Amino acid sequence: MRKASVERSTNETKIIASLNLDGTGTYSVSTGIGFLDHMLEQLSRHSLIDIEVKAEGDLHIDFHHTTEDTGIAIGEAFSKALGDRKGIARFGQAMSPMDETLTRVTLDASNRPYLVWHVDFTRDKLGEMDTELFKEWFQAFGQAAGLTLHIECLYGVNNHHKVESCFKGVARALRQAIEIDMRKANAVPSTKGVLGGSL
Repeated sequence: MRKASVERSTNETKIIASLNLDGTGTYSVSTGIGFLDHMLEQLSRHSLIDIEVKAEGDLHIDFHHTTEDTGIAIGEAFSKALGDRKGIARFGQAMSPMDETLTRVTLDASNRPYLVWHVDFTRDKLGEMDTELFKEWFQAFGQAAGLTLHIECLYGVNNHHKVESCFKGVARALRQAIEIDMRKANAVPSTKGVLGGSL
């Protein structure tokens, strides 16, 4: 079983994150930010990655530190659980519709982090959460997880639907990318023999 736990403690946040990449999509999430909890639950359920996250942060200031550091901790646990990334399919993609919204996600678990983000919002907040923080979460998660991550909301009106389709799309793409290809279960999916570094 590909499992890992990470504890991250700073003057701003204290976070414990545990992942099982070969899970069933069960979750226990508590960040103190209701909307972020809801999105992380979607990430777990649709990726089939079991996720446990407990975060305490300086929410009296704003939600930035807790959002970003939660992304970092989950990403670090993800990368740790993948190990040398032998046998994985590596690439994943998903078209994620939610009512009037359609989001396209394409990713490469290449250990070369990069985020392309084409998602526009017409509101500053969803619940109490600033919509600009969703990009920060995916940036932090992708960087720590070692993902080349392209997220594009092709169209949509409702801002809640836009965000949720992003998380569900990333979840489905992750599910593809980390699946073990039994034809190459003991090989790193790269002509270099390792994942990461230069092209």
